[in-house]
Amino acid sequence: MANSVPRNSVPRNSVPRKGVSGLLIVALFAVTAGLAIGGYYLLAASASEGGEEPLIHVVKSEPFDHIVLEQGEVASSSNVDVDCEVKSRNSAGTSILWVIEEGAIVKKGDKLVDLDASALENEVKQQRVIVNSSLALKISAQSTFEQAVVAQEEYEEGTFVQEEREFINLILEARETLERTQANLVFSEKLQSRGFQSELALAADEFAVLKAKNQFELQESKLKTLQKITKRKMLIGFVADIETARARVESETQSHDEEVDKLAEIEEQIDKCTIFAPEDGIVVHGNKYSSRGGNAEFVVEAGANVRERQTIVKLPDPTKMQVQAKINEARVPLVVIGMPVAITIGALQNQTLKGRVIKVNKYAEPSSWFSSSVKEYATFIEIIDPPEEVRTGMTSEVRIFVEQIESVVQIPVQALYEFKGHMFVLVQKSEGETATYDSREIKIGSSNDKMVTIEDGLAEGEHVVLNPRAHVDKFDLPDLPDMPRVNDDVADALREMGKDVIRPAKGEPAAPGAEGEGAGAGRGGAGAGGPGAGGRGAGGRGAGGPGAGGAGAGAGIKPDEIVQKTFDEFDTDKDGSLSTDEINAMPDFRKAGALRGDADSDGIVTKAELMKAIQQRQGGGGGGGGR
Repeated sequence: MANSVPRNSVPRNSVPRKGVSGLLIVALFAVTAGLAIGGYYLLAASASEGGEEPLIHVVKSEPFDHIVLEQGEVASSSNVDVDCEVKSRNSAGTSILWVIEEGAIVKKGDKLVDLDASALENEVKQQRVIVNSSLALKISAQSTFEQAVVAQEEYEEGTFVQEEREFINLILEARETLERTQANLVFSEKLQSRGFQSELALAADEFAVLKAKNQFELQESKLKTLQKITKRKMLIGFVADIETARARVESETQSHDEEVDKLAEIEEQIDKCTIFAPEDGIVVHGNKYSSRGGNAEFVVEAGANVRERQTIVKLPDPTKMQVQAKINEARVPLVVIGMPVAITIGALQNQTLKGRVIKVNKYAEPSSWFSSSVKEYATFIEIIDPPEEVRTGMTSEVRIFVEQIESVVQIPVQALYEFKGHMFVLVQKSEGETATYDSREIKIGSSNDKMVTIEDGLAEGEHVVLNPRAHVDKFDLPDLPDMPRVNDDVADALREMGKDVIRPAKGEPAAPGAEGEGAGAGRGGAGAGGPGAGGRGAGGRGAGGPGAGGAGAGAGIKPDEIVQKTFDEFDTDKDGSLSTDEINAMPDFRKAGALRGDADSDGIVTKAELMKAIQQRQGGGGGGGGR
């Protein structure tokens, strides 16, 4: 606080006077504004008094290039996509641990990406335990199966044979006993007949014979049961045990094999976490951007998650480079495969490369919600002998040479003045204060953004005025009929009625001066008033007359004349309506217009329906865009 200064120690004269400075600033601003307004009115007064001087251009015969100028992006026509082959274990995917820098030149076999394999390594450990367990179950099942097979052999070749022989021995013993008792009975009968044997002893011998006989038959029956029933029963049980054991072996073997395959797959997935270059090339990261706002949806970098089959890196072939440009729908018919192209890449210090058109897509590029309604078509241009410095993604400017003329008479588009569909120029005949001018109708040919070729009406060395609109009073224009621009539906009908119309040929650019405001202003279509084929021309506001987009397709057309002409020609039964047969007899261009008039879809078109359709067509026609 030692350096602080008390408020009452500040001199009064040192306090700033904010009110005075504010008034000074306001005063200075008012003086400046007054000077600016005064200068403006002074310049305007001088311009109104003296007028704009004619700007003169000397007509020359020079080389002419009709070009289509667009912006494009460099890409390779031969790309190798390096995708993630690691299966996602969760919704997030697999993390990138390391990725080679973009733009690096790699050879086949060089490492490109390292993916996180920690989860897979843990899974491998668990899977190995499962594989060992399944192997133990498989071995146990195989042992059980082999025991069942041995048990069957043991019974057939051991147990059964032993039991069979035991029964045979018992049968032999029973037979021997039976024969002995029978002999005793015979001897007893002889003794009893002589009185030496009692009847009771004879009965005992008879009983012994019966017992021995039953024992013999019993042993024979047991042997037959063993051979025919017991053996078959035991074999059925052994076969069942064998088949059960075999099925268990197959099940455990298949289960073990699946676990082994799963282990091999996980180990393979771990190997795929390290990605190597399949071919030589230049590294381009597979970043993805939103088509709506250009925001990044996926950026290849360490820490980013990548899904299975998602492209991580692209390896374009640097020897096969091309430019992809989007051509406006109005200029697409001008571009043909094989046309020469001059390619300028700003990153190469505006170096100009040679190229040629190799492909023009047949379908328009998809448009987003925020894009305009004008369609664009992708056009691919091959770069001939691309230098090593060319990289994928570089912005370039392409100049497609639609037509090249070595020498032709040409003038700037600003010098054109359109009047009722005809092109005029103001030619200076003499110079000085008493300069004279001649209004001359010309026939134009090809044009570009700056110049237009002259087919007839001008010669090399003549002088034309570059700002003819500022000197409309110097024109001496002939009395010409109105030439309305119409759409294709009614153009042929009007010609049949003897009317002259302007309908630009399909695939040709709109004539300079016929689009929008002034010659070369460029806004407005080829007589349609919409976006023109020539884009914004070089002339801006200036030389030409009002654009022919003007009032639209219906200007100067009388619907009642079209209706009456149609009914006079095609209403063969003169019933005041057109039937289906009468409409089908019309030419295609007339048939389409008539069918539009069938508003109630009853197959009959009345004069009122056709009149309404034509009026609606004219009211919503394609014109009206020119200023």
